[in-house]
Amino acid sequence: MPSPQPHVLDPLLETLPLRYPGPGGALAVLKDGSLLAARCWGFADAEKRVPFTRETLFLICSITKQFTCALLLDQFPDPTVLQPDLQATVAHCPAPLPGILDLCHNQSGFRDYWALAMLCGADVESPFGPKDARRLIGATRSLQFSPGTRYSYANQNFRVLADLIAARRGEPFERLLRERIFDPVGMPHARLNPDTSSVPGGTIGYEGSQATGFRPAVNRIHWTGDAGIAASLEDLIAWERHIDATRDAADGLYRRLSAPTRYRDGAPAFYGFGLGHMSVGRHAATGHGGGLRGWRSFRLYAPAERVSIVVLFNHMADPRAAALEIFSALVDEPAPAVAPAPVPQALTGRFLDSETGLAVRVEAATEGQARLYFGANPEPLGVSGAGELKGAQTRIHRVGSAVRMERVRENLHSALKPCTGAASPDIEGRFHCAELDATLTVTLAGGVPYGAFSGFLGEGSMQALVPFGEDVWLLPCARALDYDAPGDWTLRVLRNPGGSIGHLQVGCWLARGLEFRRLS
Repeated sequence: MPSPQPHVLDPLLETLPLRYPGPGGALAVLKDGSLLAARCWGFADAEKRVPFTRETLFLICSITKQFTCALLLDQFPDPTVLQPDLQATVAHCPAPLPGILDLCHNQSGFRDYWALAMLCGADVESPFGPKDARRLIGATRSLQFSPGTRYSYANQNFRVLADLIAARRGEPFERLLRERIFDPVGMPHARLNPDTSSVPGGTIGYEGSQATGFRPAVNRIHWTGDAGIAASLEDLIAWERHIDATRDAADGLYRRLSAPTRYRDGAPAFYGFGLGHMSVGRHAATGHGGGLRGWRSFRLYAPAERVSIVVLFNHMADPRAAALEIFSALVDEPAPAVAPAPVPQALTGRFLDSETGLAVRVEAATEGQARLYFGANPEPLGVSGAGELKGAQTRIHRVGSAVRMERVRENLHSALKPCTGAASPDIEGRFHCAELDATLTVTLAGGVPYGAFSGFLGEGSMQALVPFGEDVWLLPCARALDYDAPGDWTLRVLRNPGGSIGHLQVGCWLARGLEFRRLS
């Protein structure tokens, strides 16, 4: 790849704030460890007219995870020495327990605690502190899959790692980050900022859009090793320079972080040590995004090309899409034109996933395109030449008369069972989950079923249930404590031999397989 000049990027970078509009943002592009471009625009606080600069502190959210793992590897070359400490943290969790590396690779089997908080009645803008986190994590009494066999995002994996590191070393996590990572790398502004309600310097994250208007986002949750770092663009430029400068060092932290990982069955995993492994066209890269209401970030490093890109938005536009646009322009690799093919009707409709018990919806969208509703966000799917639907994560195809879904990154290969018929209205009642000590109340209001969760975090607001199929309902959850809301909770009715409802199986992609027993 020839070394591009800054002027090659100028037209793209000048129009990027118009194509991703919002209060403010920043980006940096590096090649061979040198800065090709750095841009800041708009305002860190639009009301007070505080400009967004290269020194503006920004909540980088889940980009934190790689720094937590970097500190883990720095302090414990063999992280498994912390296994007894993990066992004490989740003392009620049955064997086999996940290993320390399962936490690093999001293969633990834990359900995401931000999703579980919504089942415990959390209000979207309510406080969520360390005591709440310890209660949810300590209450773990089951896993959603056997450790090391699947991938599922669970923020507390990295919160637990941070706590274990600090406890074993007898020093605050923040001080260890400063002494072992931030100062050696040259990140003077970076700091642990666990209280998401404010940021030093006053940077504000904004909800809304240009069409609906922007408003300051209210966040009052407490993060640590999962998403608690605040950093400036200058700090992240220093991190990218450090990555490139140490790329050939056998003991380099980023080289160790980005080493290939696998599942227990030997299948390659796309995620490890707080980093996602991705393909951008023909190019391999590692990176991660971050998100909280009002805050979006993304960074990537392509080792063969020695290209780094960082994008920060203090609003809800998509920084990953912006970063990939910039990367494609750098490597001069336009997206190939593909003639659209009709979406196979046999692959669309409503299904239940045989392994997770979750509702799956596949809808035709534009010509030659479909949309999958299963994970945290809708996934676009295209029609392949083999009459299959394929997306960045998913392949849906037929084997004989059966429809199958493969999500290779998650090591999930399952049958999709058609979900037809009408949902019965006898779902009204109260249902209790012993593991969470949480209650789901379903009531008919004017003949329409509404449901809400309640627990130690409060009383959730009533939402109209959506009928999905026979004995399957959806309970929408479009906003949550975290940026990635659960979406639709699948409520799967399981009946007693006489036909009455015995319990519900409740779940979403982030937290599945929870049993709610009927009380009344």
